[in-house]
Amino acid sequence: MHDDVHLTEGRVSRVVKERLWPAVHTVSAPVNVAWHELPGEPIPPAEGLALGYEPVEVGTGWGPAWGTTWFKVTGTVPEEWAGKRVELVCDLGFDVTRTGFQCEGLVYACDGATGEPVPVKSLNPRNQWVLVAEEAKGGEEVELFVEAAANPLLLEHHPFQPTQQGDLRTSSPQRLYTTRRVELAVFEPEVFELCLDLETLHELQFELPEGPRKSRILQALDDALDRVDLQRVPETAAEARTALVDVLAAGAHDSAHRIAAIGHAHIDSAWLWPVRETIRKVARTASSMTELLDEDPEFRYGMSSAQQYAWIKEHRPEVYARVKEAVAEGRFVPLGGMWVESDTTMPSGESLVRQFLYGQRFFEAEFGIRCKGVWLPDSFGYSPALPQLMRRAGFEWFFTQKISWNQVNRFPHHTFEWEGIDGSRILSHFPPMDTYSSQLSGAELAKASRQFRENRVATGSIAPVGWGDGGGGTTREMAGKARRLADLEGSAQVAWTHPDDFFAETRAELTEPPVWVGELYLELHRATLTSQHLTKQGNRRCEHLLVEAELWSATAAVRGLLDYPYDELDELWQQVLLQQFHDILPGTSIAWVHREAAAQYARVAEAATAIIERALAALAGSGSVALIADGRAGSVLAAEPAPAVSVVEQDGTYVLGNGVVEVTVSAEGLITSAVDLATGREAIPAGAEANLLQLHQDFPNMWDAWDVDRFYRNRTTDLREVTSIQITTDGLVIERSISADSSTTQVLSLAPGSRVLDIAQTTDWHETEKFLKVAFPLDIRAEQTLAETQFGYHRRPTHTNTSWEAAKFETSMHRWVLAEEPGFGVALVNDSSYGFDVTRPTALTTELRLSLLRAPRFPDPETDQGMQTHRYGLVIGASAETATEAGAALNTPARSLAGARAVEPLVTVAGEGLVLSSVKLAADRSGDLVVRVYDSLGARTQGELRVSEPFERVEEVSLLEDPIGEVSAGEEGAVALTLGAFEVRTLRFRRG
Repeated sequence: MHDDVHLTEGRVSRVVKERLWPAVHTVSAPVNVAWHELPGEPIPPAEGLALGYEPVEVGTGWGPAWGTTWFKVTGTVPEEWAGKRVELVCDLGFDVTRTGFQCEGLVYACDGATGEPVPVKSLNPRNQWVLVAEEAKGGEEVELFVEAAANPLLLEHHPFQPTQQGDLRTSSPQRLYTTRRVELAVFEPEVFELCLDLETLHELQFELPEGPRKSRILQALDDALDRVDLQRVPETAAEARTALVDVLAAGAHDSAHRIAAIGHAHIDSAWLWPVRETIRKVARTASSMTELLDEDPEFRYGMSSAQQYAWIKEHRPEVYARVKEAVAEGRFVPLGGMWVESDTTMPSGESLVRQFLYGQRFFEAEFGIRCKGVWLPDSFGYSPALPQLMRRAGFEWFFTQKISWNQVNRFPHHTFEWEGIDGSRILSHFPPMDTYSSQLSGAELAKASRQFRENRVATGSIAPVGWGDGGGGTTREMAGKARRLADLEGSAQVAWTHPDDFFAETRAELTEPPVWVGELYLELHRATLTSQHLTKQGNRRCEHLLVEAELWSATAAVRGLLDYPYDELDELWQQVLLQQFHDILPGTSIAWVHREAAAQYARVAEAATAIIERALAALAGSGSVALIADGRAGSVLAAEPAPAVSVVEQDGTYVLGNGVVEVTVSAEGLITSAVDLATGREAIPAGAEANLLQLHQDFPNMWDAWDVDRFYRNRTTDLREVTSIQITTDGLVIERSISADSSTTQVLSLAPGSRVLDIAQTTDWHETEKFLKVAFPLDIRAEQTLAETQFGYHRRPTHTNTSWEAAKFETSMHRWVLAEEPGFGVALVNDSSYGFDVTRPTALTTELRLSLLRAPRFPDPETDQGMQTHRYGLVIGASAETATEAGAALNTPARSLAGARAVEPLVTVAGEGLVLSSVKLAADRSGDLVVRVYDSLGARTQGELRVSEPFERVEEVSLLEDPIGEVSAGEEGAVALTLGAFEVRTLRFRRG
């Protein structure tokens, strides 16, 4: 029996691959092919159809990296093909293993009446056909155009190798692809269906135990192949299928796992291709998916990211018309309710709010719907602040699969309630087949059935079905398998299902789901908190500038001094939100993407600054009075002389003091003492040195830009040698060499009355596969660290008692991380860093290290090379409250200006731990004022919010600015506030 099994399995594999699939298109006819190679960037389709075309032979090389070639295909359907389904078969030179990562094409026809381009469908390695006639009459004239993109294959080698192909400026001019087949062919439906019958059963039997079902499938497979004449496949396919009828008709068991399938493509908004190519990828995939919806009435396709719909609308309106019609039919499903599938650990709280706000507003305006769930299958870990934000934005469920990539610990649930830092919970699901690009293979279905952790009390899971990352989506082969798997003995049951319906059914049957509390930490891709520093710095800077621009603009607008710049702010926010996509902000895209991101951040920063300056000029007026504008409080005050700060040399060391703290720096430029003068408490352990730059060898096992593996700590170089150290008007300036090629300059300074030692660092970075950190050993026994996240902070143990803690050897923060013991704490604040680590050198000390720079070589071989700047600070005698204040001050520094008058703030908040997060005008352009506050300390708190201008009534609203309920206001615009731990509240002050 065992030998018979292997004989049948081998027989099916070879016959299907080598004889049956090729026979799906057997009879063929030649076509004429002409081309036009574009010298530069892509052009609109209408221009493409009007190009001059020159004849070209199939087998000719085409396409330098990132180039576009337009092909024109003409021909005549043979008369003898009347009644047959006729397709154009087109192989542009595909490597069938890399759908979405190489050359692709979008096929157009020309509207005979208008001459306008009509999108037909895409071409890719798994989709090499185009319908010409469902039932040919014979003699039809064929004219089709292919917009072919020569995207280079960058995942060709494992482990990944450095390549210059990731930027148009450095890529190869050589042609990368060679056309292999372009011809008309008859599509043989019985052969196609036979292939799917055989593949479905063949894959299923691999997963079955020895027994009657497996044996009968194997016998049926043998019987079917016995009836196929391999030289006359189309003529004998129908007879072969009859041998499979009975085994395909056997129904699934009542206890079979249920698969809620949704067509999917997961198109990365940028990754191994630039944004301009993503725009075309989305159009290609959407055109193919709408075509498949037309061919298969049961199929349903889901696509996330409002940005991607907006791109189709702007750049491919002819594709968008088909999408919009399919959405109205309920079969093309907008997912996720976000502007893009963003990273969720690094964006600020306000950024995540705007991801939801702009995403849902787009879907509502365009399609009249709102998404009920957040769809983030591929982001690199998930912030513990998310549950509250999702719920307060009106979402009911959350979906991802990325945590299945964990290196060490297996996540214990697939369907569960996820609880965030404030106690909010949201129903969440991870597909147990561990993929967002399912092919509906027998192995995937068996894995989902076997692994599903809630099998005792729940019956189903989700399967996103289709080629993903680079697009492509669901194929007709997958749709054909879904039909066979709807009710098949031995298999999970598959049905095309709207995710909303799946979650509704799951909630009904899983009445007491398990609960996971805190962050969803991905035990992989930890270096994404550091790679591509300019991208992270640009994000942080622009987030704060846009919030500040809204504050000043709202203040000026409410006081009648200036029109609120809705359009400008919307466009700038959408650009920043796009670049929070989970392969841009994490620093894991090609050089082209990050080069453009840096340029866009510079543009956004300049535009936001102009908005701020325009509003301040309107508020403060023209004059010569020296003023200071506080961009967090929204006030403008007269500048006052600053108290003295001292920097002196004493016996070969340097002492910085301001009456609040005193810091001693050694002759090597290292901090040996940091004292809180009010208590006399020392922050640095005896004999230890802080602000120590450390260089590590950094060569992870696989994912260069993504990963830092634990063994990086095994090799450390302490950068102690100082090139020069001197006292200047800026502070204490320390220069040191990192290597023969790299160097750094630090300026250490204290502001009057501050307990923050400010460190401004400039690094000329020319390292390869190195990791730069800065270490701060602290005389603190901290059992936990507190690290800022969106609208609060997250506690993490400093021990490694379990494998879960040990796996968190690199973790995330926003503007600060704090180590404290009862009565005393020290924090590190920063303006552009997100990664840090913590160790316990002794039982009584804690060491915090900021992650500054890396130098991976894939996918961008020049990552972080050149001049880089950081600002960070040591907060001596810190608490969560002072760390929050210091972090905010570092990221939104006060502005100096000349004007005529001081400006009172529009909004003020009083109450311990209460933080004013944003002040803006309502997104609906009503002129209403929207104010967001949150508790920053993790404690129930009371306070008061005041608006200095008159209003008619106050409402509490959601993060999408929908009304929740009216709020009472007291005298002079005062609103009493009661907030729970880390609670976020949004108020709308209606003016009319």
